[in-house]
Amino acid sequence: MNVPILTTKHMAMPALGLGTWPMKGADCEEAVCSALAMGYRHIDTAEMYGNEDAVGAALARTHVPRGEIFLTTKVWWDKPDGPAFRAAFEGCLSRLRQSYVNLLLIHWPSPELDLPSVLTAMAKIREEGLARAVGVANFPTALLKQALALDIVPIACNQVEQHVMLDQQKLLDITQPGGIVLTSYTPLGKGEVLDHPEMRRIAEEHDATPGQVALAWLLSKNLVAAIPKARGIERQRENLGAAKLRLSETDLAAIGAMPKDRRYVNPAFAPAWDR
Repeated sequence: MNVPILTTKHMAMPALGLGTWPMKGADCEEAVCSALAMGYRHIDTAEMYGNEDAVGAALARTHVPRGEIFLTTKVWWDKPDGPAFRAAFEGCLSRLRQSYVNLLLIHWPSPELDLPSVLTAMAKIREEGLARAVGVANFPTALLKQALALDIVPIACNQVEQHVMLDQQKLLDITQPGGIVLTSYTPLGKGEVLDHPEMRRIAEEHDATPGQVALAWLLSKNLVAAIPKARGIERQRENLGAAKLRLSETDLAAIGAMPKDRRYVNPAFAPAWDR
């Protein structure tokens, strides 16, 4: 399966990847192994997921060369300064059994986040080759603009919740002209899109599934990636099949007209999304 590669000045990322939250242990290891065997080349994990060791075990088992795999991890929001962030990242590398990751992200912005300090640590990590590219996650527009204005290290990616029921156009207005990838987590809206009448209608017209339509809608956007979680082989294969689905302008308009105000991930420590 040929998955599009999103190529920017900072990285070349497969547009469709495997999200691993909340899988753990043997379940996670087997899921990553089966995904890689099937053709996935983009694996997303995080310190907080508690599964970096399982992802690392899968990477040690696979026959896919490391150079063909795009690996992302993220440091949790309770490391709000550079030294704490660096120490946590070194733990990530150890659990993953890797000498580098392809992309390292700030998982969430802490209310106590010392952004210049963390970005300086990330610049050093990138300079040392421990992370080929760096970026952020769950940064609303104001905070993303702040990170970019500091100009301490190139921001390659912002990973946020995005799906057919949640609009992220304000962020896209920054990321697309800036050559920044917007990676979409929860791209199937916690499964709710699978029963949406409009999604089912479009899916029937294409002999596809609603999930494939939802992913194809995201992948139709410039510099947008998606990382659906899938444990089973059939769902992994279904998601991967979205890479070859081409939606018509009519389809895209119909999906665009759907309400876009449904946010599923909004913890107490989340930033103000509308800023």
